[in-house]
Amino acid sequence: MSDTKTIDSSLLDGVDANGDGHISKEELEMHLEFKRKELEDQDAMRDAQRSMTWFALGGLLLYPFAVVLAALSGLDEAQKTLGSMAPTYFVAVAGIVAAFFGAQAYSKK
Repeated sequence: MSDTKTIDSSLLDGVDANGDGHISKEELEMHLEFKRKELEDQDAMRDAQRSMTWFALGGLLLYPFAVVLAALSGLDEAQKTLGSMAPTYFVAVAGIVAAFFGAQAYSKK
């Protein structure tokens, strides 16, 4: 039985590292390792984006409580500052969350 395998060459563009026209076992293993690392990096990126989005949503939900807490604590200047920053903060965080969910929806199509 032959050790030769037939594959679609378009799947392995750039795998022939030394340009000899043949893909050695080492070149194939190197390519597979690169693909594995690429998938791990993509997974880590998705995890980081998901964490960032949940953190942003948490901040979005807790922000009003910070304003109320400042008011109850008698920190009038802090209450005014937090209140004046609120519109910008909410738009920015909503943009982060919308970008994440929009990208997720777009990538699933």
